[in-house]
Amino acid sequence: MANFTFVSTDYGAVDLIINSSSKAEYILLLAHGAGAGMTHPFMEQVAEAFSESIFTVVRFNFAYMQNGKKLPDSPTKAHHVIEKVYEFALKNLPDLPIILSGKSYGGRMSSQFTALNNTDIFGLIFFGFPLHAMGKPSIDRADHLKEISKPILFLQGSRDKLAQLDLMKDVAAKLPLAKLHVIENADHSFNIPKKSIINNLSVFQVFVNEAVTWITQNTSLNYSV
Repeated sequence: MANFTFVSTDYGAVDLIINSSSKAEYILLLAHGAGAGMTHPFMEQVAEAFSESIFTVVRFNFAYMQNGKKLPDSPTKAHHVIEKVYEFALKNLPDLPIILSGKSYGGRMSSQFTALNNTDIFGLIFFGFPLHAMGKPSIDRADHLKEISKPILFLQGSRDKLAQLDLMKDVAAKLPLAKLHVIENADHSFNIPKKSIINNLSVFQVFVNEAVTWITQNTSLNYSV
């Protein structure tokens, strides 16, 4: 079941959607990508898939998206919104470990926020980390990840043009608490050719399975989807 609410920020109120799980063991804060808000079908499907497992999912809009603007917020503004959503979760949701996550831009802003703050979270999940601009391979955008001492899960498509796979593998290998799972033949939006074994609908279950496995590998507890 999805519940709608909002949180106040210095840039106005932003909407939240909470997909609660009756089996919740974790709170997943899910930030959207640069070009689409929290109600985009990708965000809907991630929230639905995770909330059917052990995650209560909190989606939210960044201020620019809430106000109908196209240009993404500066990191300072984005970090502030993430902080307010995090505080909302602490005050209003069950006392469960919190995981920050996001699609592309949303994941990058979440990790920057984590690197800059001593935030009490379980870890981070990236749904397509935007390692570099299209056609400009680089690892500079990953520099801040070295400052994070929490478990990290990268979910990346092998055809992602914003994250050259060999560079992504190198970044993950140098982070002691990071795990990289590659979705074969998927692009940055996790679209997969019809001829591939995995279809678009099953990608979301792969996400959940990998997240639960990652949690198990980073705790002494065992969970099942």
